[in-house]
Amino acid sequence: MIKEKFEDFKLSSDLLKAITMLNFKNLTKVQKHVIPAVLSQKDVVVKSQTGSGKTAAYGIPICQLVDWEENKPQALVITPTRELAIQVKEDIFNIGRFKRLKVAAIYGQSPFYNQKKELAQKTHIVVGTPGRIMDHLDKGTFDTSNIKYLVIDEADEMLNMGFVDQIETIIRGLPKERVTMLLSATMPKDIENLCKRYMKDPIRIDIEDQNKAADRICQERYDVNEQGKIVLLSDITVVENPDSCMIFCNTKIKVDEVYNEMVKLHYTCKKIHGGMEQSDRLRVMNDFKSGYFRYLVATDVAARGIDIDDITLVINYDIPEDKESYVHRIGRTGRIGKLGRAITFVTQNENRYLDDIEEYIGKEIPLKTRPEVETVDDAKEEFEDKMNTRPEVKEAKGAELSKEIMKLHINAGKKTKMRAMDIVGTLCSIEGMTKDDIGIINIVDISTFVEILNNKGELVFQQLQNRPIKGRPRTVSKVDI
Repeated sequence: MIKEKFEDFKLSSDLLKAITMLNFKNLTKVQKHVIPAVLSQKDVVVKSQTGSGKTAAYGIPICQLVDWEENKPQALVITPTRELAIQVKEDIFNIGRFKRLKVAAIYGQSPFYNQKKELAQKTHIVVGTPGRIMDHLDKGTFDTSNIKYLVIDEADEMLNMGFVDQIETIIRGLPKERVTMLLSATMPKDIENLCKRYMKDPIRIDIEDQNKAADRICQERYDVNEQGKIVLLSDITVVENPDSCMIFCNTKIKVDEVYNEMVKLHYTCKKIHGGMEQSDRLRVMNDFKSGYFRYLVATDVAARGIDIDDITLVINYDIPEDKESYVHRIGRTGRIGKLGRAITFVTQNENRYLDDIEEYIGKEIPLKTRPEVETVDDAKEEFEDKMNTRPEVKEAKGAELSKEIMKLHINAGKKTKMRAMDIVGTLCSIEGMTKDDIGIINIVDISTFVEILNNKGELVFQQLQNRPIKGRPRTVSKVDI
């Protein structure tokens, strides 16, 4: 019998509390099928669109099954991009917040030394990109001997990016007795072969085919020459007047060009592409998620890993050269059952790409005529009003969880032989505190960070101003979460 509510899965109270505070109300189709399969320790192969709630589908049962007492990593999630690794880490961290699960993200363009130190501590779940996972395995800084759960997320993108050999190398180094989950929007032959080689009688879950996903999104196209694209983009955005819009280009040079033109036209916009520093990309993504600006100009690097529920319009300024990218791009809109809109610009010599896409999605993308001058002029006032109105800033996904949690910094760490048991002992000596009120403890060289749960942070902060920790007074301060 298919379960209809999260409570039906007999999850721990810690997980149910986080799920409720994360506002997960109704199970999505993929969650209804994947959660019970993984809880039953079955391998699963999932064909499901981006935006169907699949991170929670595997994240929730993994958080339920991992043993908090175990110090070595028990679950590994492999993702194709840094952005997706960061996103998945954040999502799983939020789900496991009250169970005090430690989740590490390892990816390129982030200091290897810091990741090495994090992995040397108690870590329950690791999320990473294939290249950086391989780096840690080669250097012996990632112990996979206790991995019981493996997730290969966005497997088709991994294939497109040439990561399959690395993934196979990683899998061969893992314990044979494990639960393996593979998730993909499409199922090319190489992915099927991967499933046959490394999975044990997997349950196959096909949530919806490409046609149904495409039907959720109103798709249109415009014929245009390269020189006329900017003017068409301006006219389309004035008429459509979206609250939130992603504009995709095929190259970072084109992203820069389009972004510069939009800045000249006074759009509230930012850009993101692979040539930018990781910290800048992360900041732009977070600001876009929060709603600080309405328009994001991006290469395909941003088609994965941006989990935003209400992008109202996607514009393919350049038509993608492969059909899978088209599906992933337009999948930024119309997420989790909502309707979306996608518009594609097509130049005369790009009809072969259009033909491939239409065959792949099983439907023709209707050709529209460009808006009349009068239509654009009539829409300008409303467009400018919205442009001059500050977008409503959205609360981050984990913000509700953080409201009853206070993070404290203690000026002592590994170099002064501080241990988690020293922190727990001191905190539990405070009247009104129990171990259930203590969240994640992270001890680094000269600092310790500890989360205080259940709205008891202020009490603990005041008490620690005069209470010794490990026999000495310590400086204790509040840290923004």
